[in-house]
Amino acid sequence: MSQTHFPLDEEKLPFSIPKDEKPREKILKLGQKITDRVPAKLRPLTAEDPEYWGLAGIVTDEMADVALKMKVRKPMTLPQLVKVTGKPAQELEPLLQEMSNVGLLEYNWENERREKQYVLPMFVPGSAEFFNMKQQQIDEHPEVTAFFERMTFLPLEHITAMVPPGGAGIGMHVIPVEQAIQTENRSVDIEHISHWLDKYDGKYAASPCSCRMSRAKLGEGCGDDPEDWCIGVGDMADYLVETNKGHYVDRDEVLRILKRAEDNGFVHQITNIDGENKIFAICNCNVNICNALRTSQLFNTPNMSRSAYVASVTTENCVACGRCVEYCPAGAVRLGQKLCTKDGPVEYPRQELPDRVKWGPEKWDINYRDTNRTNCHDTGTAPCKTACPAHIAVQGYLKMAAQGRYTEALALIKQENPFPAVCGRVCNRRCEDACTRGKIDQAVAIDEVKKFIAQKDLDAATRYVPPIQPPSNRGGFDDKIAIVGAGPAGLSCAFFLAKKGYKPTVFEKNARPGGMLVYGIPSYKLEKDVVDAEIEVLRQMGVEIRCNVEVGRDVTLDELRAQGYKAFYLAIGCQGGRLAGIPGEDAEGVTTAVEFLHRVSEDETTRVRGRAVVIGGGNVAIDVARSCLRCGAEDVAMYCLEQENQMPASPEEVAEARQEGAVIHCGWGPSRILQENGKVTDVEFKRCVSVTDANGRFAPVYDENDTMTVPCDQVFMSIGQSIQWGGLLTGSTVQLGGGRRAQADPLTYQTAQPDVFVGGDVYTGPSFAIDAIAAGKQGAVSIHRFVQPNTSMTIGRDCRQFIELDKDNAVLTGYDTAARQYPAMDGRIDHTRSFRDAHGTFTEEQVKTETARCLGCGASVVDPNKCIGCGLCTTKCEFDAIHLSRELPDCSNMVRSEDKFKAILPYMLKREMKIRFGKKEK
Repeated sequence: MSQTHFPLDEEKLPFSIPKDEKPREKILKLGQKITDRVPAKLRPLTAEDPEYWGLAGIVTDEMADVALKMKVRKPMTLPQLVKVTGKPAQELEPLLQEMSNVGLLEYNWENERREKQYVLPMFVPGSAEFFNMKQQQIDEHPEVTAFFERMTFLPLEHITAMVPPGGAGIGMHVIPVEQAIQTENRSVDIEHISHWLDKYDGKYAASPCSCRMSRAKLGEGCGDDPEDWCIGVGDMADYLVETNKGHYVDRDEVLRILKRAEDNGFVHQITNIDGENKIFAICNCNVNICNALRTSQLFNTPNMSRSAYVASVTTENCVACGRCVEYCPAGAVRLGQKLCTKDGPVEYPRQELPDRVKWGPEKWDINYRDTNRTNCHDTGTAPCKTACPAHIAVQGYLKMAAQGRYTEALALIKQENPFPAVCGRVCNRRCEDACTRGKIDQAVAIDEVKKFIAQKDLDAATRYVPPIQPPSNRGGFDDKIAIVGAGPAGLSCAFFLAKKGYKPTVFEKNARPGGMLVYGIPSYKLEKDVVDAEIEVLRQMGVEIRCNVEVGRDVTLDELRAQGYKAFYLAIGCQGGRLAGIPGEDAEGVTTAVEFLHRVSEDETTRVRGRAVVIGGGNVAIDVARSCLRCGAEDVAMYCLEQENQMPASPEEVAEARQEGAVIHCGWGPSRILQENGKVTDVEFKRCVSVTDANGRFAPVYDENDTMTVPCDQVFMSIGQSIQWGGLLTGSTVQLGGGRRAQADPLTYQTAQPDVFVGGDVYTGPSFAIDAIAAGKQGAVSIHRFVQPNTSMTIGRDCRQFIELDKDNAVLTGYDTAARQYPAMDGRIDHTRSFRDAHGTFTEEQVKTETARCLGCGASVVDPNKCIGCGLCTTKCEFDAIHLSRELPDCSNMVRSEDKFKAILPYMLKREMKIRFGKKEK
């Protein structure tokens, strides 16, 4: 999945690196003067070296002349530079300013006279970084992005394992989220962001992130808006403003930026090359692009950047919601289990460290951005979260409900599912099928608890509207995105795009949004006002829904492109029915299930006369049978190929249909429909001997001699659904596969037409609402990455892969013995014939009883050898289950870059002694 270039593969770059046939001597000398890459210090540079080509396009010979008269990181005032260069001040000062503008020099006033002094910085942090702080300069000289990448890799590849805690004055240093260490009484001032804000009070400037901009130019962008993530402090603030790299901000704005960073899971880092009395920047780093975080992550050497703190989990408080896992930049937290196995507690592996073993490329993790997104340990985690297609934090919202924290529970559900009230009524409950409690008696009534929680969404006064949290400091994104189809997949995509800061437009050909939630599921299972209430949340988040617009007929994709739409999500569902291909099915009175349910949803006074036959054995067929009874049918008989224990319909649905009067005949398939004067009179069935072949493929076999004829007045075909593309794909390169389903990448949902993405039933075929919801979220991830320039579609992407713990090997003891709870029915509603939903909701007492039945299977597990002590996990945990503790105080040692070898050599010698003579760990 990763596109990491290691070593830098120039052939794969989206631009060419210019190479001079005859290198300029002054640039060669300057590159060698600045670099701290040992090989480049010991031999003459060539035009092939990044130290040369990284400078050559930006730095003139005149600039190089001046820079060669300076020493690296040794400040010089203008009079001093006049003296050493021989240039008059009036000529030299504008040149120095231009050298500062392009990023070759920096300046400050750190002397007793507060006289401006110029500094020739190192490459990183320094000029290679400054070269990448102006988009125009990057566009004109894209090679500077590769230069920055190389200068954060090559000088470190042979030294990282030898760097002691604290980083030895190299690069950047993680500084924890302040609230994560407020109660840590052993902390020291320099570990607090507030200390540095106080130190440079009133002198702050926000500037673009050079990592975000440079990685985007390399084709590996993360999709963030790069503006203002880096906060220059003190004299650096003035330098950024005066060289047009940034703008002044006040403390309140700095705090807002820091909070925005934490909301998005970005790591705070401070510069670490000037000792403990000075920094010049606070950065807010995305691990997918950050060259500073890479120093510890790629080389598997956390000493390079970690803070003094390590996260740990209080297991009894943890509910395996997975929020800490999703946001951990280092992949240090993964989901595991609380339950003991029959062999004892699970032992979780730890990342090997270079403290006492030889370390080389075989120990590195080149694909760290992807491996850091592994969600759980191989031994597995809570089955409910694993089985749910959207991987909702089931254990988490059950715990919140138990504590009476209902709004917070609703917010937690909406991290993954924008339609909890809908799913509480119609989900196929794979979480319950997998529930470990089912090994004891009955699964926890997860969906009933969710339904109770989501009642808040049905009241405008208590409705939960998630906050908009774009990865941007300039508000949301203006990119226009069109979603075609207002079913669960399309609306889910719109919801998650809106959370990201977009204002997508949803086009729906029907008169109201909701897709099959409205037009395919009868109201006695899902009231239309429930769907409307949850859709209203999307409108409040900025989603525009245009109904009665069929894309492909009323407007085309090309016309929408001309209107400025940059990406399209096609989620029109399977809105057509299928016939069986048998004689007589063109008779009057033969209707597909989809057509019938759509008609009933628009007019519940629709009448069904006489005897109805429903052909099919799935939940849709059950819906048709139950709707026919409500529409006045004299009797309703269902016929399906499968035996009852093989029917696709859920047992609960089958039981309710029978209770209402439907008769179900299993093991029969239609052979022909008889008619008289064009109207259906009978259906002839034949015995189905088997439904699938030895490989499990649908291949029914019949006994042609065992038949029966069933008189009827209407026949409803519920044997499948079809996709009705209409003119939507006219002129498109989207390719179709079996069942006319759109073909797309299985991870990104991107089709052969790059700006077109698909999701839901048009990709998978007919499935469930929760599957479509999960697909909509992934579609939103892809579209965000697609519309943001030069962003990778895959790097650092959470593939949402979970593993279920081994329930058969789990020791189940000490659980609450209460029986599963069931909601009451509303006795005022005739639940067998009314189109109103008679199913009640749990009482609060039932919620307490039911949630106590949860076994709490899963828990997060921290690998302290991978933790970098950023504290982001603590900001996401709502159960007081994960905290930072100051276990590595040496990691707060900040030394000057010039003194790095004073720190490295003693540590290196101790490490070597451990490697040679230390006790080998088993």
